[in-house]
This record gives sequence, C-alpha cells and structure tokens, in this order.
Amino acid sequence: MNIDAEILLWINARHCFWADEVMWYISKSATWIPLYLVMAALLWRRFGWRRMLVMVVAIAAAVGVADWVSSGLIKPLVARLRPTHEPLLEGMIHTVRGYTGGLYGFVSSHAANTSACALLFSLFYRNWRMSAVMVVYVLLNCYSRMYLGVHYPGDILGGWVVGCLIGGLIYVLVRPYMDRTEALLRR
Repeated sequence: MNIDAEILLWINARHCFWADEVMWYISKSATWIPLYLVMAALLWRRFGWRRMLVMVVAIAAAVGVADWVSSGLIKPLVARLRPTHEPLLEGMIHTVRGYTGGLYGFVSSHAANTSACALLFSLFYRNWRMSAVMVVYVLLNCYSRMYLGVHYPGDILGGWVVGCLIGGLIYVLVRPYMDRTEALLRR
C-alpha cells in the first residue's frame, strides 16, 4: 500500500492546467468514439461486414463483462477505497473539476474495459501497428486515471489482468464460431 500510494502521489503531483484538461478528456469514454469507429472500419475493410459485426459484438461483450466483473463483483468484494476517498491521503490528492469517482477503486474499470477492448481487437486484426495504437490507448487511459487521483497503480494493474483475461477468454470462445457464423449470415 505504501509503494502504491507513493507512486500515485508522484504521478498526481505532476499536474498543470493544460494537463488537467487533457487528462480529463482522455479519461472520458466519449473521447474515444472516433477510435472505436476507426477500429470498426478497419475490421469491416479487412473482413467484410458480416465478420466485422461478429467481432464488434464480441468486443462489446468483452467490455461489458469486464465492466461487470470489475465494478459489479470485485470492487464491492475487495472494498478498497479510492485514493480520493482515503482519509490518510486527504489533502494530498489533486483532483480535477472536483471529480473523486465512486467509493471503491480496486480494480479499475477503465483499465479492465480498455484492456479487454484492445486485446480482443488486436487478436482479431493481427497488425503490429494497430496493436501498438491499442497499447497507447490503454496506457493513456490508465495513466489519466492515476493523474486524476482516482486509482492507485495497483488498481490499474488489477484492471489490466481482469481485462486481458476476459478479452482472451472471449477470443477463445468466439474464434471457432466465426467462420460458422459467417456461413449462417450468408444464407
């Protein structure tokens, strides 16, 4: 806990007005809609609309499951306070626009959701450049959560693990049925 708090405080202390605004918007889901549209377009161009549809549904399911597992199961079970709600850190956390997040932070839903999305897209698309873009997407999103003071690095790491496990599991479940599904959609 001490190392987790020290790393968080170091990241959170590196703030300025312009970075506050950038990190605020990086943390917002709607900011990434253009990326999601590009991802869908790339899948459509490479695989056609039928397989793209299956892949997009699989990615959406992975994100939904990751969100449910992280927010609905793990956070209430572990009940680890977010840094912004931790009495020992009171007055030490810089917040942006008064945002403190929910009461509990382990595991980070942002980390779980973005990791599940990025891993599944990368497994479907199989292009190292786009995989690198996905890594940057996850890292920016997760860094913004620590910058905003609402997650410890351990929360982020836990979210990555949850998201990657769920993304990988969905891929293993969906991959064998993709060709069969395309044949059914052609009829």
